[in-house]
Amino acid sequence: MLFLLCVGLVLGCRSREQAMNGEGTSVRAMTYNIEDVRTADLRRTDHPRLQRAAARIQHLAPDVLLVNEMTYDQPGDPGYRAGDPEGRNAQRFVHHYLSTAQADSLDGLSYRTVMLPVNTGLHSGLDLNNDGEVAPAVPEIPGAPEDGSVPPQTDAGRTYGNDAWGFGTFPGQYGMALLVRDDLTVLRDSIRTFRLLPWHEKPNASVPLDTTSFEPWYSPAEWAAVRLSSKSHWDVPVRLPNGEVLHVLASHPTPPGFDGVARRNNHRNHDEVQFWSDYLNQAAYVEDDSGRGGGLHDDAPFLVMGDLNADPDDASIFRNAIRHLIGHERVDGGVVPEASPARQADYPDLDPDDTSRWGARIDYVLPAATVAVDDAGVWRPAPARVPDVPVSDHFPVWVDVRVGP
Repeated sequence: MLFLLCVGLVLGCRSREQAMNGEGTSVRAMTYNIEDVRTADLRRTDHPRLQRAAARIQHLAPDVLLVNEMTYDQPGDPGYRAGDPEGRNAQRFVHHYLSTAQADSLDGLSYRTVMLPVNTGLHSGLDLNNDGEVAPAVPEIPGAPEDGSVPPQTDAGRTYGNDAWGFGTFPGQYGMALLVRDDLTVLRDSIRTFRLLPWHEKPNASVPLDTTSFEPWYSPAEWAAVRLSSKSHWDVPVRLPNGEVLHVLASHPTPPGFDGVARRNNHRNHDEVQFWSDYLNQAAYVEDDSGRGGGLHDDAPFLVMGDLNADPDDASIFRNAIRHLIGHERVDGGVVPEASPARQADYPDLDPDDTSRWGARIDYVLPAATVAVDDAGVWRPAPARVPDVPVSDHFPVWVDVRVGP
């Protein structure tokens, strides 16, 4: 299986050879926001955008892949069918797209999948955006366009989503999926999730204020209930062939915008990102959804992965949290993936490390300082290959690490 994953990646193949020579187990980790992938899309086997996304994934051949913005299928999701098991969309993506070679030069890939509930689109029953209105039910959701483009939002959908625990126009929208190579073992009984952690439990929380009254934006009852995580925060331990356990710390904080003068999403993004620093510091308030307290033990190798929606160079956001995380003593913040020189020239309006089409570094694979890093990159398509309907407004970000002796 190892040699099948080395398609066109010289350094990646070299590091895997090193792994077999006793220099640590090599892992290519990648995060990719594919942009609002829905259950109806994944039931198809011919979705144009997903076919192209799968081809990119097969070309890069990650061993560990975090996909952001894949719907967690459940009741209330317009593509969910009554009686179906929940959380099967990651398996559909593997079965319908990744396991089938998308070009003659590519190989199909097989993965174990992890898909867990998220807060997005789960209605709170509260008026969290203070517009005097609480949407009573999930609104009618427009169907997906046949060309595979991202479906439009509606005013009714936004009204509903703004009062959900995390913004989503229906339950499970913008979820997460972790895909792990078949010969790696997900320690499922040891997965920790922090979806339900109340925001107010975080010491020195960045509390949104009404800019007119300078009173807290949320009422006392709302502040007691609102959750820190807009989707979820996961610690997924993965056992490697050499016996080492690599912790994937996955999340997708809310975008720091679309929130009015109180900038409540900016405040929340800051604290969602800062949670990982607190987790590495083993902060006392940290408690997972099963009631277990404590953070990540000091000697654990890890990767912080996901679309964190925070650029350390963007002065328009509350950027202290992302800067602190990158500079954390347990994180190798010196690893900054960049596009290849050819692709940098093709995208003159973007910085080398920008991971989004609008010019921001927001997608991350941050390795622990205790793991060796062989290579890293931001993959951008050649402009001539960009179709009329882009795969995503994000680019894949990957890092090659070696874990263990």
